[in-house]
Amino acid sequence: MAVAGEMSGLSRSPRNTGNGFKSEWAIMSGAVTFVAWLTLIPLGFLIWQSFMTPQTAARPSVFTLGNFAEAYSSPETLTLFSNSLQFALGTAFFALFVGTLLAWMSERTNTPFKSIFYAASIVPLIVPGILFTVSWIMLASPKIGLINLVLRGIFDTDYTFVDAYSMSGMIIVDGLHYAPIAFLLMTAAFRSMDPSLEEAALMSGASTPQIAWKITLRLAWPAVAASFMILFIRSIESFEVPALLGLPVGIQVFTSSIYEAIHRYPSNVGLACAYAITLLAITSVGIWFQSRIASQGNKYSTVTGKGFRPRVIDLGRWRYLMAAIFLTYAFFAILLPFFILVWSSLQRFYSVPSMAALKNVSLRAYQSIISYPNVSGAVWNSFVLSIASATIVMVMTAILTWIVLRTKIRGRWLVDNMASLPMVIPGLVLGLSIMICYLTVGGGIYGTIWILLIAYITRFIPYGMRYNTTSMVQIHRELEESAAMSGASWLQTFWRIVLPLLKPGLVAGWIYVVVVSIRELSSSILLYSPGSEVVSIIIWELWQNGQYVELSAFGVMLIAALFVFTLLAQAASRRYGIKET
Repeated sequence: MAVAGEMSGLSRSPRNTGNGFKSEWAIMSGAVTFVAWLTLIPLGFLIWQSFMTPQTAARPSVFTLGNFAEAYSSPETLTLFSNSLQFALGTAFFALFVGTLLAWMSERTNTPFKSIFYAASIVPLIVPGILFTVSWIMLASPKIGLINLVLRGIFDTDYTFVDAYSMSGMIIVDGLHYAPIAFLLMTAAFRSMDPSLEEAALMSGASTPQIAWKITLRLAWPAVAASFMILFIRSIESFEVPALLGLPVGIQVFTSSIYEAIHRYPSNVGLACAYAITLLAITSVGIWFQSRIASQGNKYSTVTGKGFRPRVIDLGRWRYLMAAIFLTYAFFAILLPFFILVWSSLQRFYSVPSMAALKNVSLRAYQSIISYPNVSGAVWNSFVLSIASATIVMVMTAILTWIVLRTKIRGRWLVDNMASLPMVIPGLVLGLSIMICYLTVGGGIYGTIWILLIAYITRFIPYGMRYNTTSMVQIHRELEESAAMSGASWLQTFWRIVLPLLKPGLVAGWIYVVVVSIRELSSSILLYSPGSEVVSIIIWELWQNGQYVELSAFGVMLIAALFVFTLLAQAASRRYGIKET
């Protein structure tokens, strides 16, 4: 009843009694029940399975602590924990340093080429993580890596200059891929910062490095800390880099251990669940710290009612060094990885770029991948899943956001928490929990494309909530009250008033979910089956089969398609005003 009363007149209107009232409650109750099922039930099955023995034809499953004993009594567990933290912390620090430096150069200095900073810096986000990792294997492998071969030729030595198959190599590859996240977060912080304190420091004789270190970064501390925690969580749940670079040389982290526990023979789901719960606990602690930092952000407020004009720092001749740093990042994070994929895709078999290898240039790999089994089906599956998941996520979270922001229902904060819960759950852990859930409850969903759709919706609900919340807070409730006073039902008001006004956030969130759905591998790797493959699984299988040139050709086509989609998204953003949200 509180929801009906909150609508300021809807419940009092004769048109809002009977079926209109029931449809309002049915839609909202259905959305809340759906998100509760998606987020809470699989997590419950994951925890339950971690305490159960494997079920066989001769012996039923029974309660046990053996899975945790096996997981944490081994001396290798300490190494596993150490590797996971070292990889996540190293990646987070490296990505934060690169992203923050680029953001500072872009927003606070007169570095040349600033106009292309934003577009170039976020390009790596378009490239699927598995393709980015594969490209760096071709660049930094000790034996066939292009960088090593070029440097060995220059210095006439057999020394390995860079090694992708090492902890430092894993950190650099993942850090370069995640640096755009830090760039986007820090750009927003620097852009809204009042420069008066920096100007005062400059007038007091402080140097540019002193101003950046003692003034700018300290004022941006909440954004720095939040960016670090987000990067840490994204890194510790990363699957592609540990699987492709760590497993071949025995460097295991929690995500690769979960994958191996599932794919060993016989499969040990209980052990995988025990590892998954530890990983879930680590990410939960990271989210808690992030929320604590965000709650203290008012200590660092510099934007007040007094207007200010953003000013940039004149770097003098040092601005050319800053431009060189940006060009170096663009070279290693964008141009070189894409070049090596294009080169590989034009070879009959992979060979290092050279004049002699130019004789082997061919389009055979593209012809082969077009006729490769399951490719057309995987492309269609990814297309359907990305469109369907993005549409369902944005519409459902629009309803949930309305409940959270427009009603006074007791416990409505639980709805927001439930919808945000998947943000804490690593992709591989989410896939494992969904697998266990639907293997247990049955229903014929496991092994079909529907389970992938459920996984994608669950994984990306938090992003839909963030986009819709940003737009919903800008809509004054008097528009809905006016519609109610005119006799409109809740459904009519929501469809004709709320959703059209949410359009910028809806479209922006929809575009984002489409892109990340197509890239998604970590939750898909445990849920796909023959006939339900997606493009990321095809890339994974090509790598497993050693078909590197076909993989490269498929990757080039996928990146080109995502790039075109991004251009269309930019056109849509100008059409619907997404940039203003």
